[in-house]
Amino acid sequence: MKPEIKMVAVDVDGTFVHSDYTYDVQRFKRILARMNEAGCHFVVASGNQYYQLRDLFSGYYDELFFVAENGAFVKDRQELVFTTNMPKETVDYTIDVCREYPEVLNVLCGVSSAYCERGTVSQDFFDLTSIYYHRLQWVDDFKEVNDLILKFSPTVPEEKTYKYYDMFRERLKGRLEPTTSGHGSIDLIMPGCHKASGLKRLAARWGITPEQCAAFGDGENDIEMLRYCAHSYAMRNAPQNVKDAAKYVCPSNEEDGVLITLEKLFDGTASI
Repeated sequence: MKPEIKMVAVDVDGTFVHSDYTYDVQRFKRILARMNEAGCHFVVASGNQYYQLRDLFSGYYDELFFVAENGAFVKDRQELVFTTNMPKETVDYTIDVCREYPEVLNVLCGVSSAYCERGTVSQDFFDLTSIYYHRLQWVDDFKEVNDLILKFSPTVPEEKTYKYYDMFRERLKGRLEPTTSGHGSIDLIMPGCHKASGLKRLAARWGITPEQCAAFGDGENDIEMLRYCAHSYAMRNAPQNVKDAAKYVCPSNEEDGVLITLEKLFDGTASI
């Protein structure tokens, strides 16, 4: 017997999209129609910027729900439900810590835009970052940015990812928490602000329990939501600690594992 699922939360990079950032749009739209008929909410749950995620679902993003910036930005269709607001003192302290490490290439993430600081990163880095942050601006000084700050998103040498993860955890303790999807990418987020916290905000609005929730992910920043949702799927391409946090393992992102699984859950006949 299939479970009654009223919320499906899906990570994007390494989970929903292929490595070339594509997905089978028509196949997904068919599945989404079935989910809507079943009264199930599809939540895009990512560390990425909302504006980039919105463009990924261009033309129908207003039908979807978003937990962006690792839980720091939550939208119920077009209604903004929540944004975190990092204290100015925390922002300035974190900027000072990062400036001690010149190989840390930093992005400051706000509600209105993301920001790169002139003199600290190259134009090439800015151009690459703009692929993931569709609203991105140059600024002269991070400390002068006038925006609600959601998180920091430093990039470090890939082989030093966990060295810097440990450094940030130690030096920012009580202020910010590091989370990572690996490969040199680290997010510095407000304590307790992660994908699962965003899902809980939406679930409370809709009267949904964890037993009615499913989640798909492949990175360490997905672990909290995989543990929160009773029907949790790690991608086959996920590391072992992410698989350990999930109840099931599904085919990889390159094999359309999310779509395959959702078809089984919402085709009206198949069971898991």
